[in-house]
Amino acid sequence: MKIKTSTTKSVFFCQSCGSKSFKWLGKCPACGEWNTFAEELIEQRSLKDSRASLQNNSVPQSINAIIADEKERLKTGVSEVDRVLGGGIVNGSAILIGGEPGIGKSTLLLQIMQNMAANNNAVLYVSGEESAKQIKLRGERIGANSDNLLVFIETDVDSIIRQIAKISPAVVVIDSIQTIYTNDLNSAPGSISQIREASDKLIVTAKKTGVPLFFVGHVTKDGSIAGPKVLEHMVDTVLYFEGDANNVYRIVRSMKNRFGPTNEIGVFEMQSHGLKEISNPSDIFLAQRPKHATGSVVVPSIEGTRPILLELQALVSRSNFGISKRTAIGFDPNRASLLVAVLDKFGNVGLGNHDIFINVAGGIKVTETAADLGIISALLSSFLEREIESRTALFGEVGLSGEVRGVSQTEMRIKEASRMGFSRCIIPKTKEKIPHISGVELIRIESISELSTYCFA
Repeated sequence: MKIKTSTTKSVFFCQSCGSKSFKWLGKCPACGEWNTFAEELIEQRSLKDSRASLQNNSVPQSINAIIADEKERLKTGVSEVDRVLGGGIVNGSAILIGGEPGIGKSTLLLQIMQNMAANNNAVLYVSGEESAKQIKLRGERIGANSDNLLVFIETDVDSIIRQIAKISPAVVVIDSIQTIYTNDLNSAPGSISQIREASDKLIVTAKKTGVPLFFVGHVTKDGSIAGPKVLEHMVDTVLYFEGDANNVYRIVRSMKNRFGPTNEIGVFEMQSHGLKEISNPSDIFLAQRPKHATGSVVVPSIEGTRPILLELQALVSRSNFGISKRTAIGFDPNRASLLVAVLDKFGNVGLGNHDIFINVAGGIKVTETAADLGIISALLSSFLEREIESRTALFGEVGLSGEVRGVSQTEMRIKEASRMGFSRCIIPKTKEKIPHISGVELIRIESISELSTYCFA
């Protein structure tokens, strides 16, 4: 007698990183999170059966015979989004966008869909979280009223794929990927296996049909997109919304882009009728800069392919407790602690018994080391209670010996400072030859010990 074995088995997945285990674990060995393992039933299918419908049936061909043109990109009608995507949407691409609840993901995507539908393109907005009436109410607020904008309330991935084949839309939005499921698996929607399988089917459909996809992804408490990390590797582009939901400004940053530059940003302002793009971010971020204030300095930062002037603020005050505080918002706290130690030793100032607070105004996050000199200058200004000359911009990397090192794209940073009316730039002393820029005085320094000579008004 032949015994038929079960075709399903129980597997535990970490809901934070997607790590798999055949037994429950209190702590995930991959990401270190506690109590994140959940049991899921996995149906055992042969690899041939599970991938049969996803085969492309293509043949090898010479790269010279492949026709690809950058001009074939689809324009979203929102120039800041086109910039972040590298010039527009590539046919057949999969774009994952994440952010905090209420920050504007669905609003921005509905605006994009309306712009494309207004150009006689049929677009499909698939929602698994909201009703059609809820989407209609948001559409009325932002002016989405085109007959070509089709709303589909569905969570079954196979039904969605059938509608894509039937309509052949110019672009599809899936809001959100955590609500989509496939009947091939017994696990609940939003589980690791469901997200991975549903995304796989939709992405292969996009590659076959050439229809680009937008995935909306939920985020975890630490700000990363919920679900397996492999999801970010499967898609072509990963966009993150940055900024506080209580702040009017929103920043969309590309963390991964196979068709354009990474770390590019688009700046928006949340208004009653939707998100308004900001074409001159430097002007916005410096608009409320206080006059004659200590601890404030302007740094030209390169975000993707364009320079933006940012205001860095620092506050140094004597500590009332035994342990001094070190707080940084919009800047790496570890990097900030390193710069405080360098200033303490090579700047001839004693910061050990002082609380230190660092902030990047406007809600933007700075990751490049070119902001080091600006942080050091702001700290020194607040400690000495001396104002930095208002028309001075600074940038440069600071080493552990107090030396000021060169950074990339120096000329582009100086030109942006000049465009915004700055007359002096304090920069690293390097062998790089910089063309003369009218109206800008360049001051080159080798060490942070020279800052007090040139920095203050």
